Amino acid sequence: MKKIIIFLLVILLLISVVVGLDVYHKVFKPYQGYSGSITVLLKKGSSVSAIGKLLYQKKIIPSYTYFSIYYRLFFSSIKLKSGEYRFEKPMNMKQIIDKLELGKVILYKITIKEGMTIKETAEFLEHDHQIDSRDFLKACQDTGIIANIDPKAKDLEGYLYPDTYLVPQQTTAPELVRLMVTKFKNNFSYTMSWQAMDIKFSSRDIMILASLIEKETSSREERFLISSVFHNRLRLGMALACDPSIAFILKKENRYTGKLRWKDLKIKSRYNTRLYRGLPPGPICSPGIASIEAALYPENTKYLYFVAKDLKTHYFSKTLKEHNWAVRKYIINRERFK
Repeated sequence: MKKIIIFLLVILLLISVVVGLDVYHKVFKPYQGYSGSITVLLKKGSSVSAIGKLLYQKKIIPSYTYFSIYYRLFFSSIKLKSGEYRFEKPMNMKQIIDKLELGKVILYKITIKEGMTIKETAEFLEHDHQIDSRDFLKACQDTGIIANIDPKAKDLEGYLYPDTYLVPQQTTAPELVRLMVTKFKNNFSYTMSWQAMDIKFSSRDIMILASLIEKETSSREERFLISSVFHNRLRLGMALACDPSIAFILKKENRYTGKLRWKDLKIKSRYNTRLYRGLPPGPICSPGIASIEAALYPENTKYLYFVAKDLKTHYFSKTLKEHNWAVRKYIINRERFK
């Protein structure tokens, strides 16, 4: 009887050693059953069991059973985040669980350019990044997220901060909108708010003015000169005569043909800054930080007019007579000799 007990103990010890070695190799040693690199998508709401099976099928872990037991014994309080992950080197189960806990997903680059409208941004995102344009446009109606800066906002036009964003594949339209508005709020500093009040403008007014400046020039230096023209005109009660604001409303109504016609300049809309004095009802695009700074800190000039000399530069005038001369030189003559 004693020999049988010893024999069974030896067998049990051997089994323990074998199992222990197996656990050590499959749980604690780095493993890579695939070649090169591999990408897996963990869907939202996936259970630990489903995640373990997928990782095993993709040969990222050597044992689904060990993964499930190991997780439940030591990491049951940890939530594994969904998303698209890339694996490209041997990892043990602890390292994999850490990666999924931290959500180290693949990030995709989305670049929103300065001067884009909500509609243009929605179309771009759907075409280039498969983000539903209707969902994006709907999310841009949520003005609550900008109410502390612009309580009069009717949509988020002007507040989708132009920048390059790194986002997971599964990012939704509302999540991206919130990210862009948060980026704007982080960049629109208290100093800017105080400067706006100091020059007797609201933050909303500054964003409207910045959007006009953004659409008038791509030159950082000229933004401050164009800002001075707009500030001077507002102070004197003159119409801003900013044609991009007319183009904006025509685009919104799907009536823009690519070039402003004579009849377009007579459109009855507060966005027609040739007919109506003061600022238009809202921003006409999302301005970059350079245009916002230009709106806040205009050059000290007496300019009241400007006309495009070419695609990048403008001629600035103090008098209507000088402006008419510039129009003849840079617009009429240029059109005549095309």
